[in-house]
Amino acid sequence: MASTTPLNPGLNRLYLDNAATSFPKAPGVYESMLHYGREIAASPGRGSYREARQGAAVLGECRRLIARLINAQNPDHVVFTLNTSDALNLAIKGVVFHRMRTDPDERIHVVTTAMDHNSVLRPLNALAATLPGMFKWTMVPVDQDGVVDPADIKAAIMRDTALVAIVHASNATGVIQPVTEIGQVCRKRDVPLLVDAAQSVGHLPVDVERDAIDLLAFPGHKGLLGPLGTGGLWLASGMEDRIDPLREGGTGSLSEHDAQPSDLPDKYEPGSHNTVGIAGLIEGLRYVLDRGIDTLRAHEVSLITRFIAGLDDIPGVHLVGPSDPNRRVAVFSLLFDSVDPNEAADTLEREHGLLVRAGLHCAPGAHESMGTTALGGTVRFSFGPFTTAADVERALASIATIASNATIGSLH
Repeated sequence: MASTTPLNPGLNRLYLDNAATSFPKAPGVYESMLHYGREIAASPGRGSYREARQGAAVLGECRRLIARLINAQNPDHVVFTLNTSDALNLAIKGVVFHRMRTDPDERIHVVTTAMDHNSVLRPLNALAATLPGMFKWTMVPVDQDGVVDPADIKAAIMRDTALVAIVHASNATGVIQPVTEIGQVCRKRDVPLLVDAAQSVGHLPVDVERDAIDLLAFPGHKGLLGPLGTGGLWLASGMEDRIDPLREGGTGSLSEHDAQPSDLPDKYEPGSHNTVGIAGLIEGLRYVLDRGIDTLRAHEVSLITRFIAGLDDIPGVHLVGPSDPNRRVAVFSLLFDSVDPNEAADTLEREHGLLVRAGLHCAPGAHESMGTTALGGTVRFSFGPFTTAADVERALASIATIASNATIGSLH
């Protein structure tokens, strides 16, 4: 329950919930959106006049920048979606529906891990409920740090496995999975690998060729520093023949046919695009590419290192997940000995001006694996590229105050 105690109006508010969506956004994001909305406004592909062509150019430029960032060869294989959840639904259900249509007598199996987000788990559960006896899925366990063993993925793959889905970096604990090794396992078994890159694109080097990734679902509004309502799914060559679309409609192309086009990206992009948002996403991508992933990652590792070192000096607070900065992104789950997660998050906002998230973070398997479900989850801090060393020190001081007050209170 939210506190009824008023917020301290004198506090500067510090946003530390970048795992939900990044803030602030890259320079130029909102200016570009406003320019498109005011000066261009057209729906791409819905006319041959200049503004419609400008809209199409916006889509093409954004696809090219994304392809460059993830080392994809064909920008047309970047499909725009509403967000990562939408992309994951397209990948998972598209694979399953295609298999059902082309091989209706075969059972269908999918492999995932205990660290995955509800954007993977809920579609799988929905399929299992809708297709009893025909569809099943396996959740592979993880070790004490939340890392899956590629050998366990290999052991879980069966003759009827249609897809392996993994989260690259956990939105609950920040732990990074061995994507390259898992990709090689899947490639040798000819099973497509779907990677949920919600917390990794823009934070970590992602190379779809090196990592043997077949499907990459990503947000535009997190590490890519674009606006909400943007995201996408990249498909390796040939995957368009193994994934059925979930929606059909107008594309501005082949209007003489009443069947959905089979060419990419139109096959999976019916209806008008969020071109205003995509115009803003271009500026986020340019910022990330201009700065360079290595530079952004080095800044992030420096913040992770200081934050973890500072936590070690605070009694009554515990970090869930790996302590090695190189094995995680800047997403941290904390437990207080004597303070409920929701109470801690409320106090951090009300008394310290820190905006963080408490609870299970839409990752029930992760919290079950970490032993934090019965505790109500954890308090999550997540940093972005504009988080500073001073912000980290402020966060540590606030955490120390709450932990100290809780200890004193427990003595009375």
